[in-house]
Amino acid sequence: MRSRWSPRPRDVDVPRLLVRTFSEVCLTAGSLIVLFVAYVLLWTGVKADQAMDGEMARMRDRWSAAPAAAPLPAPSKAPAGPETAAYPPGRAFAEMYVPRFGPDWNKPVLEGTGTELLKKGLGHYAGTARLGGTGNFAVAGHRRTYGDPFKDIPKLRPGDLVILKDAAGWYTYTVRADVLRTLPTEVGVVDPVPARSPFTGPGKYLTLTTCDPEWGHSHRLVVWAELTGMRTLAQGSPEGLAR
Repeated sequence: MRSRWSPRPRDVDVPRLLVRTFSEVCLTAGSLIVLFVAYVLLWTGVKADQAMDGEMARMRDRWSAAPAAAPLPAPSKAPAGPETAAYPPGRAFAEMYVPRFGPDWNKPVLEGTGTELLKKGLGHYAGTARLGGTGNFAVAGHRRTYGDPFKDIPKLRPGDLVILKDAAGWYTYTVRADVLRTLPTEVGVVDPVPARSPFTGPGKYLTLTTCDPEWGHSHRLVVWAELTGMRTLAQGSPEGLAR
């Protein structure tokens, strides 16, 4: 028998309980989304900058400790076949400067384009030409996240410079065409004579690729450049590079 002093149970307000539960779920989901966006926008950039700094430091240490590098490739007006001897997989072997992206912009270039490698810098397509060699030296990079290395690729214009440095010297490539939007299946853009490029015969070319749109990957942006200058390390950095 219930005591006459026992509180009478109240009816449960089901609609109010459902609304409150739904609100709490939405708040939790919103907080998780905010944290995820912060991770993508900020933390991956911090980690990528640390990884790129580490790759750059290790590469420069190797250059300092190694014997004198082989001389730069000799210029050729009638290039033979593509020069595609591989670099050590997963290792940084050059650094890239793009004055259009700002005086402090420079990134390491690693051999390979795997997902983990592109978190550490730019990736050289295995099987494409060596730096400064005959053929197409092709490089990929993230548009957004992991340091946003190629965020500003749409700003490139014909006549802009892309400058690279390795253990032997400096290589200046000049952009020869406006940025092109392609499908990921159009792999001919990294051929020795790249498809859809302004080039019609063998030469010493550079291709840069990144995803489009900025936060997607349904298409690719492609930039082509041509080797226009080489300098030994003793000659110092080339014109057009902030010193």
